[in-house]
Amino acid sequence: MHFYNSLLAWYLQKKRDLPWRNTTDPYPIWLSEIMLQQTRVAQGLPYYLSFMEAFPTVFDLANADEEHVLKLWQGLGYYSRARNMHQTAKIIAHDFNGIFPNNYTDLLKLKGIGQYTAAAIASFAFNEAVPVVDGNVFRVLARYLNVETDIASAAAKKEFTALAKELMPHDNPALFNQAIMEFGAMQCTPKNPNCNQCVFNSSCAALQKGLVGQLPVKLKKTKVTNRYLNYVVLLDHANNTQINKRTEKGIWYNLYEFPIIETEMELDFDAISNLISTKFCDFNIESIVQYNPNTIIHKLSHQKLHINFYRVQVGKEIEGGISSEQIKKYPFPIVIYNFIEKYSI
Repeated sequence: MHFYNSLLAWYLQKKRDLPWRNTTDPYPIWLSEIMLQQTRVAQGLPYYLSFMEAFPTVFDLANADEEHVLKLWQGLGYYSRARNMHQTAKIIAHDFNGIFPNNYTDLLKLKGIGQYTAAAIASFAFNEAVPVVDGNVFRVLARYLNVETDIASAAAKKEFTALAKELMPHDNPALFNQAIMEFGAMQCTPKNPNCNQCVFNSSCAALQKGLVGQLPVKLKKTKVTNRYLNYVVLLDHANNTQINKRTEKGIWYNLYEFPIIETEMELDFDAISNLISTKFCDFNIESIVQYNPNTIIHKLSHQKLHINFYRVQVGKEIEGGISSEQIKKYPFPIVIYNFIEKYSI
C-alpha cells in the first residue's frame, strides 16, 4: 500500500484538471483516449473540445459525414484512429442504441479499441479493476521495480499488466490508473526526471542503482522508409486547381491531396519538370515553378517524407476544378494544409 498511498497523495496535489476526468460517461472518456494515443495532452485537448462541441453525443458522431470527422481531426495524425472511431460510433449508436459495453471483454470487440483503450474505458467509466498500461505506466513500473524486460517484446505487456494489478487497490482502480498515468506524464518523464523531488526517491529501485536513464528498456528500432513526394498544383486562368482523394490503404487514406508524382529519390528541378510535362501534357502547360525553396521533411512513425510542391500554370480549363475558397472545406494531411495556408492556394 506504500506505493499507492504515496502515488495518490502526489496525484491529488499535482493532477491536471482535464475535462474527461470529471465524468464517468464512457463517450467522452473513449473520445479522449483515442485522441491521446501517441499524442500529448496539450496537443490533443483542443481537438477533444472541438469534437465534443461538434458531436456532443455518440449519435452525433455516428451520423456525421466522414469528411467532416477527418477535417476536424486534421493535424492530429494517425488518421486511422479517426476512421475507426467513426465506425465504432456507428456500431454503438445503431447496434447498441448508444450504450457502450460496460466491461473490458466486450469493449475489446469494438473496432479500433485495443487492450489499452478497453481497459481505460472499463476502469474510468465502470470502475472495473483492470490496469491501464501505456508508455507512462511502463516507464514508472520499470524504474520503480527495476524491470529490465524489453517493453517492445511480445511478453512485456502481460508482465507489466500483472505488476500493475499487484499494486492496484481493487476498491478504486480508476483513481489508481489515472494517478500512475499522470505520474509518468508529469513526474517520471522519459528524459531528465526530477528524482530529487520525487515521492519515491527513497524507494525507487532504479534510482538506488543509478539506472533511471537506462529504463525502461526498448531494444526494437522502428525501420523508417524514405519516400519522395512531388505535388503538382495545377492552376488554370480562373485560378482553379485540382485535388484528389487518396483511396489506397496506407498513410492519409480518404484525405485529399494535389496530383502527385512519387519518385525513388530526390530529383532536380529539370528532371521533375520533364516528368510533370509528360504526365500533364494534355493541360497545355505554360509554366512550372517550385514553391518551396527547400525540400519539406515530414516525419511519420515509419516513414520520412521528402516533399516538394510545384506550381503548374495551364492554359486549359481544369474540369471539375475547385477554387481557393472551396479547397478549405476538404480534409488534408497537415503538411499539405500548412502549404495551402502559407501560399494561399
